[in-house]
Order: sequence, then C-alpha cells, then structure tokens
Amino acid sequence: MIFGFGTMLLVAAAAENAKAAEGAVGVYLLGARGPMAGFTPPPGLYFQDDTYFYDGKIGGGRTLPFGGLLVANVSATTWMNLPTTIWVTPAKIFGGDLAFSATVPTFGEPRVNAGLLVNSPRLGPIGANVSDSELNVSDFLVSSFVGWHSGNFHWQLGVSGIIPSGSYVVGQLSNASLNRPGVDIYGALTWLDPTIGVDLSMAMGATFNQTNRATDYKTGDEFHLEWAASKYITKEFTVGLVGYYYQQFTGDSGSGARLGSFEGRVIALGGTVGYTFEVGKLPISTRIKVYREFDAQNRMEGTSGFFTVSLPLAADSSVKPMSSAIKAKF
Repeated sequence: MIFGFGTMLLVAAAAENAKAAEGAVGVYLLGARGPMAGFTPPPGLYFQDDTYFYDGKIGGGRTLPFGGLLVANVSATTWMNLPTTIWVTPAKIFGGDLAFSATVPTFGEPRVNAGLLVNSPRLGPIGANVSDSELNVSDFLVSSFVGWHSGNFHWQLGVSGIIPSGSYVVGQLSNASLNRPGVDIYGALTWLDPTIGVDLSMAMGATFNQTNRATDYKTGDEFHLEWAASKYITKEFTVGLVGYYYQQFTGDSGSGARLGSFEGRVIALGGTVGYTFEVGKLPISTRIKVYREFDAQNRMEGTSGFFTVSLPLAADSSVKPMSSAIKAKF
C-alpha cells in the first residue's frame, strides 16, 4: 500500500471527475422481477429463495462514497441469499387478492476493491489498492400488494418497506446492509396466453430513500423498469429475454454527500430459463436470470444474476404449478 501527499492529490482530482449515490447501488435489486411479474397465485402460503450475484466496476478515476469513505476505481463482487415468505390472504380489495411478504435479513459477502482510499480507521490512512470482504447481514424487506386477474391479463399494485438490519459499519467497504430506510411503490403487469405459451411481463416502480443516519447521506429517489418476454418450450421449460432500466430522478443530499448531487442511470439486457417439476405432489419452480449492464452513468456497470426457487408451503391440493394452465401443443 502506498501512502503520502501525492496520493491525496490523486483522490482530490478523482473527486472532480464523478459523483455517485452512496455505495453506487440502490436498495431495490434491479432484475428481481421478471416473467410472471404481475401474476398473483391463489390464496395460500408460499416460499421463495433468491440467490443474487453481482460483479461490476467503475473506473476512470471516478470517485464513490462507500461506508462513509471516498474511494476511486472501485470493483465489487457481491453475493446474497434472500429467503422470502409470501402470504396470499383470502381477503379481497376492490376485487383483488390481498397479499403480504417478508424477506428476512440474511448473510451476504460483498468483496470490494478500491484503487484509491481516503483515510479509514479500519483500513489505514490514504492509500492505493485496498480491498475489504466481510460476511455480514443484509436488510429487512416487507411488502404488501393486491393482485387481479382478467382473462390473459394479471396485474399487481404494491408497496415495500426497507428496514436496516443494524449491521452496517461506518468505515467498512464491505456492507451487505446499506443502512438506508426506504419505500418502494410498484405496479406489475403480465399477459399470459396459455394457448400459445407466451408470457409478456413488465414491472415499474419508484424508490423513495431516507437518510443513512450513520453517514448523514440521503440518496436521491430512483425509478426502475423491468421487462420480460418468455416462451414455454414444454409445459415445464421456458426460455426468454429480460431487461431493466434505472434512472435516479432526484439528487443526493446531506453532510455526508461530499461529492454533491447526482443522477445515475443504467440499462441491462439478458436472458432467462425456467423449469418446473414436482416432488410427489409438491410443485417446485426454478429460474435463472442473467443481466449484462451497459450505458451506466454514475453507477457501477457489470453482470448480475438470480437463481430462484419457489414452492407453496400450504397443504392445498388446488395449488398447481403454473405449467398446468398451459394448453399449447408443443
């Protein structure tokens, strides 16, 4: 590690080149919704487990705020496991099914490398080529939504709340928790034609962030759009295309936002495969989604992926795999 006044000048110069939201990531995981985004299953209790992976970087001497630090030339590899329980109640609101979900905090291990680092009580004084990797706990996510069905159309309106887990450490580059409370409002729509086995889905939402009190940094509010087009090749197997678009529409603020206000953007395209099978009479759905980002501004740019497993927990014989509704002749 190299220290000294020359390194300080490099950091100061980098701060003039770019500005970024705290950690250069949002509390909403882009790409989380895909095929069947607007579909609400019958009343019952369900479980979904997502394993999330992201590998990205932001170079060119551009500076980011991480854990209360200023870092430049950052690359990060992150994995997290996100178990979610979903309860679709028998209650109706305006003819739609009322549902609730909760994602409990779980472990993740972000591995962050920085070309330049401002003074850190954990990692030492101003230096070059530092890295940090800690296994720590992510945040809570609680949601409520209402889902409707009409012929081939299925749609949802919902709201989610992000609750910090309390595991955030100031001065640590590797934090699975962002310590940033927030509210996400979204709508999702799916058109599924069971006669031809085609699913077209879209989800759109806005995240309203609150202040990270540990760093006095308020990230601006964010818009996100996701879409998916998939085809049933058999009643159990689907393939398709997926993508997302992200745009921050208000700037950052607070005394911790030492780089000033900014509005980030990123676009991603990718593919997905899904497979549904039964263990006894229990339907289990699996899906892989992979996204490649491009045209990033004031954000990291990289590759993300999801491996999702979902199944009903309720002992209800009326709950069938979605593939049972597909009538297309393959």
